[in-house]
Amino acid sequence: MNRRHFLATAGAAAIAAVIGGPAAAAPLSLSEISSYFNGLQTAQSDFTQINNDGTIATGTLVIQRPGRMRFDYNPPEETLVMAGGGQVAIFDARSNSKRPEQYPLSQTPLNLILERNVDLGRRGMVVGHRQDGAKTIVVAQDPERPENGKIDLVFTGNPVQLRQWVVTDGSGSQTTVILGDLRRTGTPPSRLFNITGEIQRRGG
Repeated sequence: MNRRHFLATAGAAAIAAVIGGPAAAAPLSLSEISSYFNGLQTAQSDFTQINNDGTIATGTLVIQRPGRMRFDYNPPEETLVMAGGGQVAIFDARSNSKRPEQYPLSQTPLNLILERNVDLGRRGMVVGHRQDGAKTIVVAQDPERPENGKIDLVFTGNPVQLRQWVVTDGSGSQTTVILGDLRRTGTPPSRLFNITGEIQRRGG
């Protein structure tokens, strides 16, 4: 798996196979989608990730807004991705180093949906907003850091639910993540997002 592109999970084409029903009259509004994210505190879902090189991985995703996310990959992958404390850490058991690759969450497009207050109506954030059958697709970027790339978010309505996203980094590489049923859950243990604690647990 191309670790640099782990955040691009769930391609737009793949979601069409699992979403049926008639086309909606109009796309979900940006205010509806912003309210959906702001009301989403903790959630969990299975996911399928399609990497830029065409390889596929699966696993479990846990979200705790604001600022926390965790990707646990199924075997044979030996990767764990954690977002917490303003950082993203990529742990790879096959690496010679026990310490993760690490960089600021603010440098990834997923920061846009992990913010404490999501406002997709903010000037310059949304660069695409359209209807495609039963899906609403929103393309967003950080207006202050467009070089960090963009994220295509795919939703269905009644009720609003995030179904997938595609992250395009600054070099044009894409990663797609397809979500299963994004279930709201109770508060997960804080250790799931504790990067320092995970480094210590691994003897780093």
